[in-house]
Amino acid sequence: MRTSTMLPKLGALAATVVLMSACSGGMSDEPSMDEGHQASDGGGSMASDGGGDMAMDPAAHLVGPGCADYAEMVPDGAGSVEGMAQDPLSVAASNNPMLTTLTSAVSGELNPDVNLTDTLDGDEFTVFAPVDDAFAAIPEDDLNALAADADGLTDVLTYHVVAGQLSPDEITGTHTTVQGEDVEVTGSGDDLMVGDAAVICGGVQTQNATVYLVDTVLMPPSMADAA
Repeated sequence: MRTSTMLPKLGALAATVVLMSACSGGMSDEPSMDEGHQASDGGGSMASDGGGDMAMDPAAHLVGPGCADYAEMVPDGAGSVEGMAQDPLSVAASNNPMLTTLTSAVSGELNPDVNLTDTLDGDEFTVFAPVDDAFAAIPEDDLNALAADADGLTDVLTYHVVAGQLSPDEITGTHTTVQGEDVEVTGSGDDLMVGDAAVICGGVQTQNATVYLVDTVLMPPSMADAA
């Protein structure tokens, strides 16, 4: 886990979070999922050959050192690679046993003023999804402080989302997130990195999204600088 840089930043966030105002809770206040999107390469849609192969076999183009462990953990059913491909993003994520905290965060369970499920299911996205262990690495007080701040939580969650579906052979480069700031993806194959987060298993399909399970919760640069 890459937590050494995250923990001081989130610790500082906990100290300043009380100064940030809460969202009204309406979806109209959430960032537009089409706002400011650009990618250095790959455009934002699945390559025609890769997309067709994935439609036939959702596991055809998976990348990451943890894909075999994921398949062993969930070999079949709704939370498996094949099962997730049948459902919209929020439903697919809720069926994945590695994404329970993220599911709580985007569905309004952590903060009722932050519910992104309808928005996330309403268009095509690439999602860098922190697994439960990534959230568990954050000190409880810091995580609770972030959860209590609707604006901050929304910024963190939408920083993990890029408009359009990017397959593993398109993902390397700099991409503007839904939150509005850029995130850089480096490496290739089983050595992909999203900022400071390593991709555990990527290219996981849902009905409307391509998901990359990552081992660290990402922080928008503006929040990291403020901390």
